[in-house]
Amino acid sequence: MANSMQGKVCLVTGATAGIGEVTARELARQGATVVGVGRNPDKCAKVAARIRKETGNANVEFLVADLSSQTEVRRVADEFKAKYDRLDVLINNAGAIFNKRQASVDGIEMTLALNHLNYFLLTDLLLERLKASAPSRIVNVASGAHQGATIAFDDIEGRRRYEAWQAYGQSKLANILFTYELARRLQGTGVTVNALHPGFVATNFGHNNGGLLKTGLQVAQRVGALSPDQGAATQLYLATSPEVEGVSGQYFEKSRPARSSAASYDESTARRLWEWSEQMTRERAA
Repeated sequence: MANSMQGKVCLVTGATAGIGEVTARELARQGATVVGVGRNPDKCAKVAARIRKETGNANVEFLVADLSSQTEVRRVADEFKAKYDRLDVLINNAGAIFNKRQASVDGIEMTLALNHLNYFLLTDLLLERLKASAPSRIVNVASGAHQGATIAFDDIEGRRRYEAWQAYGQSKLANILFTYELARRLQGTGVTVNALHPGFVATNFGHNNGGLLKTGLQVAQRVGALSPDQGAATQLYLATSPEVEGVSGQYFEKSRPARSSAASYDESTARRLWEWSEQMTRERAA
């Protein structure tokens, strides 16, 4: 796999820890130019330096942004496009679960703002670069937590009733619905888009919360979780493997195609979610 990504430019969000950091590191190890995105300037600088040192690849940099803010998503897209004239792989990885309902700076429920609308907006803003670089790939990190979830359009932001795991599951179902709808819209462009479940991984996921949610996740991660290196395997496969060249609109687990939930294949729900997302981002997408 040495230098198999030489000459390619990859953007990885949520790349300062966990499976995002592993993904950025391994893409750099394969020779790619890697642009990571993270919230904390110090962590971004340290992780970038560590990846450059571990891989011997000097072409690693990080952009700093809170991707729950649409203004910052737009700024990151502008900064990227100002420096890079191509984008071969976009990996939408940033995400979180929130124990208590919070609103983003745009007044949108935080789980949807970060886990879904960030994917939707950043992808659309970078789509022309991806098309110009075709064949290119979009990889959306979803989760098995989408199983059993629905898109509650009558209370999608949990204003009447909020439950953390339900909100997280809804956002991950949104990732898959977005993936399938985008794949339909990108047919014939040379840009592929796939979603994946990384598995239950021992990372800092959920540790932004206090109380029982944080404690429960920490205990579960100690007992039976994958390592970050194991958890990153499927998104690296989708980003780099020649086996999935031209494959689009699929959901993967353990680097293999899998069936997502029945709800995720509902095209009318996907279109309705797309329209809602356009309204919330004021973006006429794809």
